[in-house]
Amino acid sequence: MTISSDPKQVTQICFDRINIPNQNKLSVARENGAYEFLPTVLNDFDSAKIINEVKTSGIRGRGGAGFPTGLKWSFVPRNTGKPTYLLCNADEGEPGTFKDRDIMRFDPHLLIEGMIMAGFALDVRDAYIYIRGEFLHEANVLNEAIAEAYAANLLGENILGSGYSMNLTVHRGAGAYVCGEETALIESLEGKPGRPRFKPPFPAVEGFYRCPTVVNNVETLATVPAILKFGGEWHASIGIPNNTGCKIFSVSGHVNKPGNYEVPMGTSLKTLIEDYCGGLQHGSVPKVIIPGGSSTPWLTAEHYDTPLTYDDLMKAGSFLGSGAIIVMDETADLVALTRRLAHFYAHESCGQCTPCREGTGWLERVMKRVEGGKGCAGDVTVLKDASEHMAGRTICALAEGAAAPVLSLLKHFPEDVQTRLAESSK
Repeated sequence: MTISSDPKQVTQICFDRINIPNQNKLSVARENGAYEFLPTVLNDFDSAKIINEVKTSGIRGRGGAGFPTGLKWSFVPRNTGKPTYLLCNADEGEPGTFKDRDIMRFDPHLLIEGMIMAGFALDVRDAYIYIRGEFLHEANVLNEAIAEAYAANLLGENILGSGYSMNLTVHRGAGAYVCGEETALIESLEGKPGRPRFKPPFPAVEGFYRCPTVVNNVETLATVPAILKFGGEWHASIGIPNNTGCKIFSVSGHVNKPGNYEVPMGTSLKTLIEDYCGGLQHGSVPKVIIPGGSSTPWLTAEHYDTPLTYDDLMKAGSFLGSGAIIVMDETADLVALTRRLAHFYAHESCGQCTPCREGTGWLERVMKRVEGGKGCAGDVTVLKDASEHMAGRTICALAEGAAAPVLSLLKHFPEDVQTRLAESSK
C-alpha cells in the first residue's frame, strides 16, 4: 500500500492502487501491499481494538445512509448462541452510481482483505458479497480473486495460522433496485422475493436467517485495511470533522470528463466539477446537480460552492447519498429527465407498499403525458399531491426517491413544466 502515513498527503484510499496493471491478481496485489498488515490484525488485534479504531476513524457508511460504521459494528450482540454474518452490499443499483464496480473489478483483494478484517472483528464465520446481477464481469473477477485467496490460506480454515476461519461467497442478485436496501438484500439472499422488512428489529440484532448481521457497502469495507494499518486518528485527520476520510464520487452528465474521482471529504462541488471533471460541456454553471444519485433532491447553481459532506448537503436541502453526482447544463430537458426517472422507479417498485406501488405509476403516467404535449393545468397538482403522499409512508425509501425528482422539478423549475403545459393547450 502506497498511501502516505501523513494524512495531509492523502487524496485517495480505495483507489490508491486501482490503476496498477493486473492489480486484480493476487501476486500483483501482494507486491503492492495487499494483505501485508493482515497477520498483524489477526494476531495482535482483538475485536474491541478493531471496533474502537473504526469508531475513532469517524468513517460513515459509503453506500448512502452515512451511518457511523464503528457504531453499527458495536450494536452486534455477542454470545447469543447464533452465528454472526457479514454481508457486503455490492448491489449498486442507484442510477448514476458506478464506483463500487471499479473496486471489485480492478482491486478485488482490497475488498476481500477488508472483509476478513471486519469478519475477524465481528467473529464472523461466513460472509457474503451480494452483487448486482448485471455485474457478471465483476462477479467473475471476484470469484477468481476469492479462489486465489483460498489457495493462499487467506480465506478458509485457520487463516495464516491465526486460528481464525472465515468463508466468503459471492451471490448474484437478480437486478432489483430495491435490493440495495439492506433488509431487502437479506430477504433476497435467503431466497425470498427482494422486499424490505419492517424495522426494528434491525439487522445487527436480527438479520440474515434471523441472526446478528452487519451489512456494509463495498467502499466502506475497502477502507478498513487502511484504517487499521494507519490508525483511526489518521483517518479522522483526513477531510473534516464528522465527515472524515476520502470519498469516491461517480460524476456523469454534462461534464467534459465523467468518471470516478476519489477526493477528501469536504471538497466542494465546484472544485470537483471544474478541477477534476474538466468543467461543463456548455456554460459555466450547472443548471441542475443531483448530488447523491437520482433519488436525492436536486441542487441548483446557487449551491455550486457547497462542500461535499453529509452535513453541508443536508443543509442545502439534499443528501450525499451514494456519491453519484449527475450534472445537467443549460441544454438539459428537465421534463424529459423527470419522466425518465419516474419510469425507472415505477418499474423498480417491489409493490409491497400501496403508496409506492400506486404512486410511482401515477407519477410516470402524468409525467409521460406532460412530456408528450398532452398535459393539463391540473397535472401540477396531481404530481405534487401524489409525491407528498408517497414520501414517509412506506417501509423503505424507494417512494421518497421516486418523489424527489418530481418535487425538485416543481420547486426549482416550474416554468419548464408550465412551458410544456402551454404547448399542450395550443
